[in-house]
Amino acid sequence: MQASEHPLIAERHPTLPAYQSQAPVSGGTSGSAALLDPLELESLKLIMDASLRVHARHHFFTWTQGLLQDLVKHEVLICALRNTEPMSFRVDSFSTSPLEPALFSNMFLQDTSMVPHIIKTWEENSYRPVVFETGAASPFAQSPLARELNRIGVDTVVTHGTYDAFGKPASLFTFACRAQTMGPRQVYCIELIVPFLHLAWVRTQIDRPAEGASAHPGGAGLLTAREQEILKWIHLGKSNIEIGTILEISPLTVKNHVQKILRKLNVQNRTQAVVKALALRILNN
Repeated sequence: MQASEHPLIAERHPTLPAYQSQAPVSGGTSGSAALLDPLELESLKLIMDASLRVHARHHFFTWTQGLLQDLVKHEVLICALRNTEPMSFRVDSFSTSPLEPALFSNMFLQDTSMVPHIIKTWEENSYRPVVFETGAASPFAQSPLARELNRIGVDTVVTHGTYDAFGKPASLFTFACRAQTMGPRQVYCIELIVPFLHLAWVRTQIDRPAEGASAHPGGAGLLTAREQEILKWIHLGKSNIEIGTILEISPLTVKNHVQKILRKLNVQNRTQAVVKALALRILNN
């Protein structure tokens, strides 16, 4: 059974410069390549430069769900790093949406149909990015991962990774997105960015001592229970007045708590607070 692959392909043309889109699809057909415009090239350079400063999970979250989202829009990024055992992966997922990222990590590990097929296709495609449809028309629509992705409106995944000296996957990065946001340019950008994703992700896996004796692993204890509760409602898009009504406290009290949250997280606004709280796993999302 063949997966339903996205009708997207680009091939390198000898007369075009290196900034050329490429993405594989079924049937061996080909389409025109798309060059990156100056703004996309500048964004790409900024993303690559920022990757060099990623050394912890919350850095990785901020980088992928901030700068990288500007160039490659995605709902979920699933990162898989191979363990010592063959085809055994350590998986983590990232999203700024009110989702449960850990669920997608678990589904990736449990999926015995679509995920192995994606990996096999990636290897057979000479380790180039592969684009698959996951919607109702896909043969793998009922696989664990596809079902969860369809539940949040995702109908396309793009997977690319790195491989070792034996041609086996060292890491895999799956961008779960909506079809209208993924074109040849985005696929080509993924191809360029994945080596930087790999190195940044590996750095986050290195065990380091906590910064300072009073550091709280994963942000635990950084905020009070009330502050975490308020931050949860902020994440769900509630205003100070709405939060006050829900918690039966005044909007002014909510505002004071919000100011304390911003100071403790060392951020400037509510959006940054949510992003950092997700990265530190203060919010379970």
